[in-house]
Amino acid sequence: MLKHTDVWRAIDSLAAQNSLSPSGLARKSGLDPTTFNKSKRITQQNKQRWPSTESIAKILFATNSTLAEFVELIGGESAGLFAQRIPVLDLARAGSNEHFDHNGHPQGNAWDETLFAHIDDPAAFGLEVTGNLYKPVYSEGDILLISPAADLRRGDRVALMTFDHQIHLKELVRNSPLKAELKGFTFAQEDSLLMTQDIVWIARILWASQ
Repeated sequence: MLKHTDVWRAIDSLAAQNSLSPSGLARKSGLDPTTFNKSKRITQQNKQRWPSTESIAKILFATNSTLAEFVELIGGESAGLFAQRIPVLDLARAGSNEHFDHNGHPQGNAWDETLFAHIDDPAAFGLEVTGNLYKPVYSEGDILLISPAADLRRGDRVALMTFDHQIHLKELVRNSPLKAELKGFTFAQEDSLLMTQDIVWIARILWASQ
């Protein structure tokens, strides 16, 4: 299981690597200087208090650190519960049925790997944005975390593959058993109405590393 002490030790180590105290790290990250004080790590009821994911995201940004580097600081079995390795492929190469099974799960040997925050989907994968079609929403080099297991909701950003092996990134306007209505992110993208029979797979974009 993820250990309370391991996560806090990783924050202390990140601060030390940047020649900062925990208070200095919090201040540099735009947080209250007392956020990482030892007195804040246990509640008055003597229960463990965990750092928020927002706080961790801010300290990584402030120190120009990656999630992978932070996970290494956590170390041990705890690291595997905080993050998971997922397969990643760039969009320019991903448009082929040989890279996905009929459920939209990655397959084959073309995939690289990277670390993302842990999610409850062993079939999750990453797509690296190529080109400028999706600016300013996504830029070249951004990696999108895609979850085939996530429920689809109106307004979600999604990735989908059509039967001509094209991958599209769009906003889901409406989804039914017969068709999917989709909106482009930018003026360069057309809105579209696709029949379900023309879609190989569709999955929700959970997160983007930007």
